Amino acid sequence: MKILVIGGSYFLGRVFLMLTADMHDITVVNRGTYSVEALGAKQIRGDRHDPALWQNIGEDYDVAVDFCAYDKGDIRLFFENFGGHVRQYILISTVDVYQRTEGVKKEDAPFEDRIFPGEAGTYIAGKVALEQELAEVCTERSVQYSVLRPAVLYGPFNYAPRESEYIRFMVQQGLLPHITDASGRFQFVYVKDAAEAVKRCLLNEKAYGQAYNLCQDEIMDYDSLYQYLAEAADVEVREIPLTCSQAQQQGVPLPFPVGQEETLLVSNEKSREELELAYTDIREGMGKTYRAFKGVYGG
Repeated sequence: MKILVIGGSYFLGRVFLMLTADMHDITVVNRGTYSVEALGAKQIRGDRHDPALWQNIGEDYDVAVDFCAYDKGDIRLFFENFGGHVRQYILISTVDVYQRTEGVKKEDAPFEDRIFPGEAGTYIAGKVALEQELAEVCTERSVQYSVLRPAVLYGPFNYAPRESEYIRFMVQQGLLPHITDASGRFQFVYVKDAAEAVKRCLLNEKAYGQAYNLCQDEIMDYDSLYQYLAEAADVEVREIPLTCSQAQQQGVPLPFPVGQEETLLVSNEKSREELELAYTDIREGMGKTYRAFKGVYGG
């Protein structure tokens, strides 16, 4: 299969390449911050917002997988300038596109139509617009499309200050922050499971015109995060109880929902049934993540 990957050198995209580059003919288009050639993929360096980049790519591909569309217009710019043709376009979106209301969201739940302040609000609004844009543009051009909506991604190669930052405290200081007054709940998805979901959508007719939530079964909170990280450690770590306010004062990140009003829960039933995904147990996934970052942080 001939695959065009947009983005793909960082976290989820990198793991996808690690799983698929030896089975498919893959070309990655990105800014070139990280080389992907060692993973077995070809690389074209450039800015996705530059029309000339796409105009100079004249080959046809079976599938385009877009890991880095964030702004309204990103997908339309691609199709209006791309010199070749794709049969299927797969967009990596997010569960954050759903309205923040009570209940567990399935894939047909209403999108968020409010505009929130800050980077998070811009991110959510961008993904909502891109999902709508994807359906419009692909329908106009008779291109098949699929959407994947991961919950909170975690795992090796995640250098965002999420679970990796807590593991850094554990490895370098022997300390593990335990946030004691957060009421927010959240869902994880192990990065390898999300990459497997991308694989299972490739030219899969069942996935055409479909969206899939990606999340593990267990609903997490800061208490369970602490417990799983403490279990993953292979050395003794000391618990540091902190309120949310104390954590902010001391520079400890609060990367997951803190308040109940931030909670957004989704169902993984459709991805289990139609993509036949089996999600990695959180205990297993967090153990692998801890071991990976222990080496990175000098443990």
